[in-house]
Amino acid sequence: MVNAYISGTGSYVPPRVVSNDALIHEFGVDTTHEWIVQRTGIETRRFAEAGVGTADMAAEAARAALAEAGLAAHDLDLIVVATLSPEHAFPGSGVYLQRKLGLCEGDDAKFVPALDVRNQCSGFLYALSTAVAHVRAGMARHVLVVGAETHSAALDLSPEGRAVSSLFGDGAGAVIVSATDEDRGVRGVYLGADGRFAEVLCQKIWDIRQRPFVPKNPDRSGTVPADMLWAQMDGKVVFKHAVAAMVGSLMRACSSLSVDLQDIDLFFFHQANLRINQFIAQQLQIPEEKVPHNIERYGNTTAATIPLLLAESARDGRLVRGKKVAMVAFGSGFTWGAAIADW
Repeated sequence: MVNAYISGTGSYVPPRVVSNDALIHEFGVDTTHEWIVQRTGIETRRFAEAGVGTADMAAEAARAALAEAGLAAHDLDLIVVATLSPEHAFPGSGVYLQRKLGLCEGDDAKFVPALDVRNQCSGFLYALSTAVAHVRAGMARHVLVVGAETHSAALDLSPEGRAVSSLFGDGAGAVIVSATDEDRGVRGVYLGADGRFAEVLCQKIWDIRQRPFVPKNPDRSGTVPADMLWAQMDGKVVFKHAVAAMVGSLMRACSSLSVDLQDIDLFFFHQANLRINQFIAQQLQIPEEKVPHNIERYGNTTAATIPLLLAESARDGRLVRGKKVAMVAFGSGFTWGAAIADW
């Protein structure tokens, strides 16, 4: 039986560090450092400079993952990019990433299929599931999976935007999912969704049901109303459902694979809110040392949080061959998922 394992990890964050105080004094966000830290655990985040997009950061993370796996871009059979912040409405960031990796150039050009996954904070796990399925089915030997986000261009960095704008940052994380005959790899990915809560956490931008989909001005330009332009969130509802869905999906994964929580060495929870993750760990009696986090430095990078955390943990020697790991996420949609892997 062919198994799918993570053969390489990589990450990239922009060099610009934006502290909570910078949000207040440089951007005029009506908040305090204490308010943000108390509710979310976030102290800083990274913002990309103008001109830097999601595929740019994805390419940096992808190159690092390829190098760790000992592969070249031409070894890839599929590219899957999880993002809610592609460069354009279409095409997706996957094809831009393919081009940035040099796969379209030269006599040995390899036009690797590329696709985007739009599942927001759980996007990486949905993308991972796609990669694992391709490898197990024999359709691919090496799949690049990237979670990448450029949030800073679409945040309401004003006094009115504090409830959402303080939460998010930019960055990218990547993994290579490869085939192996060894008894290791991703044992299972378990996903779920509940569309009843689609509007609880959303950024509508436009309504494609309308004609035209963006209100048109006399000069043929468009105007997007503020309630559609900026992300909207009911934080209390999100918190409640995030806890229930993350606990539920993790327990489903463990039950399906006959794995005890105590058997898991590291838990990689989506980095949306440190308080949510701490509450889940306490509920499940998971020791603090088994739950790495970096939200205090990067904020919520949505689809990038789990692969960023995997890459950091592999780099610092915490995540090594033989470890059993769980990955758990929840986000807009509502969508959620959990995966268990033997590293």
